[in-house]
Amino acid sequence: MQNADISPAALWDDVEAVRTNSPLVHSITNFVVMNFNANVLLSLGASPVMAHANEEVEDMAGIAQSLVLNIGTLEPDWIMAMKLAMKTANARGIPVVLDPVGAGATPYRSRSIADLLDAGTPSVIRGNASEIMSVAGLSAVTRGVDSSASAAEAVEAAHNLAKSIQGVVCVSGADDHMVDQEGRWMTLSNGHEWMTRITGMGCSATAMIGAFAAVQPDAWRATSSAMAFLGVVGEWAAEQVIRAGGGAGSLQIRILDGLQLLGRDEFLSRLKMILHH
Repeated sequence: MQNADISPAALWDDVEAVRTNSPLVHSITNFVVMNFNANVLLSLGASPVMAHANEEVEDMAGIAQSLVLNIGTLEPDWIMAMKLAMKTANARGIPVVLDPVGAGATPYRSRSIADLLDAGTPSVIRGNASEIMSVAGLSAVTRGVDSSASAAEAVEAAHNLAKSIQGVVCVSGADDHMVDQEGRWMTLSNGHEWMTRITGMGCSATAMIGAFAAVQPDAWRATSSAMAFLGVVGEWAAEQVIRAGGGAGSLQIRILDGLQLLGRDEFLSRLKMILHH
């Protein structure tokens, strides 16, 4: 995969692929973000299904093109559902994207993440710096679901974690870092600080990675494409809202608009991407 095309134009091709193919993304996610995540996927052009009952998750993972696991609002039945779904997804060879929300905040969260990693293999793990450092087994103080570390501080941990899972790790923050088991590393610097005032933006990024991984077999490129598109859309949306005198509530709507309507030229002209060698 080292020679895979990761040009800005190639990342845009992945946006078009999601819009054209409308992949079915099975999300076992948390109560707080469920509605917004589904709307993000719909605006993007994907097809969300938010199913978490133990009785049906294996069947749902059996027909989906990707699986997204988000531990935001934990309880034992949901962890069991995630294990069942991940087992099915791994057996089928479809991508699994894990969001370890609040990793390290409580012993229960840490145990639950360890149980999930023992039960199956995620293709991608996306989290903020503290979450990634916690999952990687490093000491990081997590304040609820907010990061107490910078994304840059977590890059080394991300590289180690990517090798451990033989997959992709995304550290999101003011800058987003995508690394994989082969040592590939991209940094993206789009977005806007107001995006942190909307609950579920990080969780929605994870859901978007699920959609992109469903249509792009290179999980590192898929993760990069998803994060690039969300960052550019967020930046564009914030400019529209500020110009109109709006705030965070308006921004949420504008982001959904941008995910549906933003075009190729706008994306390519705004994208701030660094590929590390």
